Amino acid sequence: MTSSARPLLNRRLAEFGTTIFAEMSALALQTGSINLGQGFPDTDGPEEIREAAVRALRDGRGNQYPPGPGVPELRTAISAHQERRYGLSYDPDTEVLVTAGATEAIAAALLALVEPGDEVVALEPYYDSYAACIAMAGGTRVPVTLRPYEGSFRLDLDELRAAVTDRTRLLLINTPHNPTGTVLTREELTAIAELAVERDLLVVTDEVYEHLVFDEAEHVPLATLPGMRERTVSIGSAGKTFSFTGWKVGWVTAAPGLVNAVRSAKQYLTYVASGPFQYAVAEALALPDSYFTAFRDDMLAKRDLLATGLTEAGFAVFRPAGTYFITTDIRPLGEKDGFAFCRALPERAGVVAIPNAVFYDHREAGAPFVRFAFCKKTGVLEEAVRRLKTLA
Repeated sequence: MTSSARPLLNRRLAEFGTTIFAEMSALALQTGSINLGQGFPDTDGPEEIREAAVRALRDGRGNQYPPGPGVPELRTAISAHQERRYGLSYDPDTEVLVTAGATEAIAAALLALVEPGDEVVALEPYYDSYAACIAMAGGTRVPVTLRPYEGSFRLDLDELRAAVTDRTRLLLINTPHNPTGTVLTREELTAIAELAVERDLLVVTDEVYEHLVFDEAEHVPLATLPGMRERTVSIGSAGKTFSFTGWKVGWVTAAPGLVNAVRSAKQYLTYVASGPFQYAVAEALALPDSYFTAFRDDMLAKRDLLATGLTEAGFAVFRPAGTYFITTDIRPLGEKDGFAFCRALPERAGVVAIPNAVFYDHREAGAPFVRFAFCKKTGVLEEAVRRLKTLA
């Protein structure tokens, strides 16, 4: 026992307990339920990429500390990927930084760029690590809420402009957006860019679902827009695109000054990580376009399977334009509390989901929404749909 009356946990983190993902995954195990809560695939990615990691291990590449910025092969591959896909040119030596997944990239960027008292404007609902990282940096988060409109969640640009004050340091943007599946349009991103330039703001943009964009939606990297190349920290990840989430390989691309700042924080977090996997991801990024197309088409079919099943089960469904998550409204089922619904769902239907309210500061705005992941085997989704239809 400690004799101090002060709580053990740093007060900046007092509001952050065990994540909802841990709670719901444990519930899935306890009840034998299908876990459509946490966003990890239930199959591995391409066999040739897994073999590339094995080859690196056997050849002794990455078994000791890799270079702080990341192995040169991966930094070169990230640079080539950005150039090939988006026409963005980054110097592998000064404008690319490899991180322990996108989560560390977000943490390092916010710890590097935000000081106590700075305001960070973030789109709400937001991935849970955003709030914790802003808090650890001593910043103040200012949520701008995406609201349901005609079957999707939309950004109110006037609300975004009104949220920016003289204390705003940074905009934290996520597109394709987790958990809502919204993909910000070129027009919306242009307005965000103009606001950032006008108010001289930095922007951190989380684009980890860049290769999962469906239908008529288009992924537009913010750094491609006028005035944004020098003020944007873009974050990518191998986990979501290649279905190796356990490898924890992410990256930052930005102007040299921004990369140096982020690296200064990152080197005191993990220092380095994922050595052999970095070589494998370098090969993955060079896969032909047919891989990325097939990956997207597979997820699109799974989206439609689950979306149709959820609709037939009685949910109101927001069909996502990107990511591998579907947000639903439970009010048509006579429910209004997403937390209570998700905690009861394993016993009622043998399926686990996530209450979106955990991603909101304005909990009431997210109360009736529940998120399901569809990055699972087709047979698993079919069985989940069969179980969920018992709710109807």
